[in-house]
Amino acid sequence: MRPVLLPEEVAELDERTQTRGIAADALMEAAGREVADAALRLLGGAYGRRAVVVCGKGNNGGDGLVAARHLDRAGVRTTVLLLDEGAREPAATNLRRLEATRVRRRPFSSAAIERELDRADVAVDAIFGTGFRGAPEGASAVAIRALEALGVPVVAVDIPSGVNGATGAVDGEAVHADITVTFGAAKLGLVLYPGAAFSGVVEVEPIGFPGDLIRSDVLLVEREDAAALLPSREPDTHKRETGYVVVVGGSRRMTGAVALAGRAAYRTGAGLVAIAVPERILPVVEGAVREAVFVDLPETDVGSIAGASDRFDEVLGQADALALGPGMTTDAATSGWIRGVVRSSEVPVVLDADGLNAFAGRADELADRKADLVLTPHAGEFARLAGVSAADLQSDRLRHVRELAARASATVLLKGSRTLIATPDGLVRINPTGGPALATGGTGDVLTGMIAGLLARGLEVADAATAAAFAHGIAGRIAAEDLGDGAAAGDVLDRVPAAMREVAQG
Repeated sequence: MRPVLLPEEVAELDERTQTRGIAADALMEAAGREVADAALRLLGGAYGRRAVVVCGKGNNGGDGLVAARHLDRAGVRTTVLLLDEGAREPAATNLRRLEATRVRRRPFSSAAIERELDRADVAVDAIFGTGFRGAPEGASAVAIRALEALGVPVVAVDIPSGVNGATGAVDGEAVHADITVTFGAAKLGLVLYPGAAFSGVVEVEPIGFPGDLIRSDVLLVEREDAAALLPSREPDTHKRETGYVVVVGGSRRMTGAVALAGRAAYRTGAGLVAIAVPERILPVVEGAVREAVFVDLPETDVGSIAGASDRFDEVLGQADALALGPGMTTDAATSGWIRGVVRSSEVPVVLDADGLNAFAGRADELADRKADLVLTPHAGEFARLAGVSAADLQSDRLRHVRELAARASATVLLKGSRTLIATPDGLVRINPTGGPALATGGTGDVLTGMIAGLLARGLEVADAATAAAFAHGIAGRIAAEDLGDGAAAGDVLDRVPAAMREVAQG
């Protein structure tokens, strides 16, 4: 898994690298050269080409000044527009170095940037770096609007200007880059949305940072990581050895969610699945999941689960994992029973949907239990569970998912773009797969069943959540390729085996 750096980690990496004897000027020189190379690739050559480099006063602007010098050396007619003349070192040194080149320096104005961009073949965005917060103002906002309006191909230095490097938020004007050249490691603002949508093709260049100094508690999952987590079946294995999942859910008006979760557990390789539902909907669910065994449970007046039974206790005692919550309603009696099951379960639990709603505003109670726990909320469920507003959650998803994982002493999978998987010790994994095909009812139930299936097959909770999320995103992509916007949750489910194979084999 690749480290993903926050702005404070970027600053620390710079400082610690310099204590190893690698000068800031050397890092800037290497960074600017990589940016120039990316611009030349966009140009397809240097002859007769023009470039505009728009620079702020910090190190990001210094990287742009170096890029301008290398573009000039390659034969590209290059103009630098400085938003602020007060460049700091080592950027100031690189500004002076331009005096020995053909690079044209122009004072910034709205008319100047429009004129230069109108005849440019490529632009370099070197206005703001990863430490940027808030909305651009003044000349910076004018420059970003011009870069957006005139449609010139853009190479961004480290991160598109206007994107919050810590959260990926875009609170005002921001540059849509064709290529973002970032240094040492990916930055969080490039990986999380909406920042990821502004970044274009992200190229990570080493530029001289010592590898042992590139460390983070935030990691980007790659296919090879997910593949290494997936279990395989031995030639002489049997169904009891490949995992027994119990799925509990459903109510009178919601029969599909529990069926999707049960089928997904099978599709992920579980050997046995038992489905426990209110007694009156049992025939419906039996017809939807022919491979499973079933447990009928007593029900409330509204058709939700009222409690357990001897048969349920027997089945759960044989299981390897429990998926709890899909389609169960928020009936008070049902919610109370859910809380008791989470506390007493001796096998790992995947808690989703109304299982999460049973703990709305009571997240601290989740820590009072016997077994491992995975929470799988979407944004609305997360907000209810953690007692935060949806807007506050979206402003800093990383912080909030870490806080909930610590409070609940559980692994938390926060669905969305991107899906985040946090453990109680503060480690966060970012899942890069998925897309709009998953924005349809029931796909979360598929993910719940997949996680439970991998738990039953022996994976640790964070690993099960990670591998399932990665494969689930690929299944969504395949369904979208086949069916477009008409792909439904069942279509995603049907493509889980193909997705698992793609993860395993590449």
